[in-house]
Amino acid sequence: MSIQFQIKTFNELTANELYSVLRLRSEVFVVEQNCVYQDIDGKDKKALHVIGFFEGEIIAYARIFKKGDYFGNASIGRVVVSGDYRTQKWGYSLMQKAIQAIETHFNETKITISAQLYLQKFYENLGFSKVSEMYLEDDIPHIEMLR
Repeated sequence: MSIQFQIKTFNELTANELYSVLRLRSEVFVVEQNCVYQDIDGKDKKALHVIGFFEGEIIAYARIFKKGDYFGNASIGRVVVSGDYRTQKWGYSLMQKAIQAIETHFNETKITISAQLYLQKFYENLGFSKVSEMYLEDDIPHIEMLR
């Protein structure tokens, strides 16, 4: 059992892929986390999209930005794995692929993220360090982290 990744620009996404990505993001960030917020924020067009497929289904996703498009450094956001597949630890594979994509596509190694506080240890295991105090983003505790 393994996950396969593709990296695409916004214009390379098929309508079905975009629909599946937005559905997954909504399923986790809006419904599961009970958080009403504007997921479609106009930034998807600037991002590169890291998409994880398992048996033809999109089950993992992150978007990456070059330096200056979101933070002063390159960044990773909207990191999500379908609840049905979290026991596979594919979040680590997804993040490693996103980090690698930033190095490959943007020639950057410094990465800033806005991480949900409860995931601090997960991101620390990937080489990120906390660089801010806790703050609320859409009423969810977050911290800024740097790698």
